[in-house]
Amino acid sequence: MSQLLHQLLFDQAERAPLSQALGVKSQWYDYDSVALHVKNVAAGLQSIGLSRHERVAVYLPKTAEAVFSYFGATAAGGVMVPVNPVLKAPQVLHILNDCNARILITNKARYKQIESNLKDCHDLRHVILVDEHPEQVSSNQVLAWEDFLNTEEDWIPLPSIDMDMAAILYTSGSTGRPKGVVLSHRNMVAGAYSVAEYLENTPDDRILCVLPFSFDYGFSQLTTAFVSGASCYLLEYLLPGDILKQVVQQKITGLALVPPLWVQLSEMNWPEEAGQYLRYFTNSGGAMPTSTLTALRSRMPEASPYLMYGLTEAFRSSYLPPGEVENRPASMGKAIPNAELLVINESGLPCQPHEPGELVHRGSLVALGYWNDTERTAERFKPAPSAIQGIPTSELAVWSGDIVTQDEDGYLYFVGRKDDMIKTSGYRVSPSELEELLYASGMVSEVAAIGVPHHRLGQAIVLVVVSVNDRSVEEKLVIKYFQKHMPSYMVPFRVITQDSLVRNPNGKIDRKVLAAEYQNLFVSGESQ
Repeated sequence: MSQLLHQLLFDQAERAPLSQALGVKSQWYDYDSVALHVKNVAAGLQSIGLSRHERVAVYLPKTAEAVFSYFGATAAGGVMVPVNPVLKAPQVLHILNDCNARILITNKARYKQIESNLKDCHDLRHVILVDEHPEQVSSNQVLAWEDFLNTEEDWIPLPSIDMDMAAILYTSGSTGRPKGVVLSHRNMVAGAYSVAEYLENTPDDRILCVLPFSFDYGFSQLTTAFVSGASCYLLEYLLPGDILKQVVQQKITGLALVPPLWVQLSEMNWPEEAGQYLRYFTNSGGAMPTSTLTALRSRMPEASPYLMYGLTEAFRSSYLPPGEVENRPASMGKAIPNAELLVINESGLPCQPHEPGELVHRGSLVALGYWNDTERTAERFKPAPSAIQGIPTSELAVWSGDIVTQDEDGYLYFVGRKDDMIKTSGYRVSPSELEELLYASGMVSEVAAIGVPHHRLGQAIVLVVVSVNDRSVEEKLVIKYFQKHMPSYMVPFRVITQDSLVRNPNGKIDRKVLAAEYQNLFVSGESQ
């Protein structure tokens, strides 16, 4: 079993060198070719002075060069920092400075966006442009990809262990600047083996990489492919229909998306061939509405649905086996292989069935903490509640901040984030419960439930919605629907229609931004 992230790829190159590994546009690379490119990048990084544990930021769309750079950074003994390609200059510069990036690999267009501010990145020594020709580079700091790779030095594997840093993944930071989650080789390799085990990945699988690699769920598509010998195709899509087109053209067997994308795809007409190729589809990054799941299963009758949950601080966490989807469609499932999930109440004790508590993750996937942030690390990474007597050192676990319940059979159900829970009329209300109810009505295509300050209630419930096929959403009908199905304290005060809902860089609906937008909606208990 491989212990280091890049070794997953090298091992596959030895086992099946000519098998397809990585596709982008019209080009495919076999495992031997990908491994060679990765070793060339590692040699190039070492030749320009990258030292062990130093950070290599990769600010690129989903390209072959991006993948070579991620694994080349770890092979060189460094730490990869995938930067979401949709981020703008201020966010990129924050990441570069926060992680003390030594090298930046990007393209010419993105470099132009941040060039004038790079002088403030005091730790940055080199910028490598993957699409620049050597004769067009005039700065000693800036290198062309071709020159960078044409080093006379050979790659030298440095002594590394599985607990060394492999990556820093930056969370979306909707309430402040993004924070970097430090993942070890052990975290990422254990996650790859675990996910590939329950998805039953094989060399015959063809995985479509749609989500950004700066998102742990997105990067997991690469690692599960490489650990199983599968092939993955990189897609930068403009419209949801582009995803279905590539499912057909590339004969994709595995597709991983987030709820907003699944909602859009469920409302589209599918090519008949798309459902024929898919062996499984997965969801993470939020609960999939039951109506969406039903629609997707009708379009992919032969594909197994895997409803998943994860947090960057533990890379991957739980999944619902396809055989349980009919019985428990709202469940997050149980812990993935080689992990344990506990539900702990405010007294620090395990919760009884159906008692809400905080989800605590323990095991080999627990991250090393937040980069250069001892305060926030101490808040989230705390001793595991199941400490073993006789062992003097405590085991660290991730206290997720997610409130869940567990049924008598051990299946988990998401209630809400500690900081997302709506506190109204003395009750704690789950946004996801409200959203699921409205999705079931068929009146909206998207919804976000938020709590807005209210002088009498503490917070009033507001639903921000997107209509179905441009049909109007009647506020009175929605409120009447909730009055029929929910207790009075869970009935929304307002229903506001928007053309679209704001999302964070990972594609998740951003409730916090919406809550900030409408925080002054009520004055003396009335709408402005």
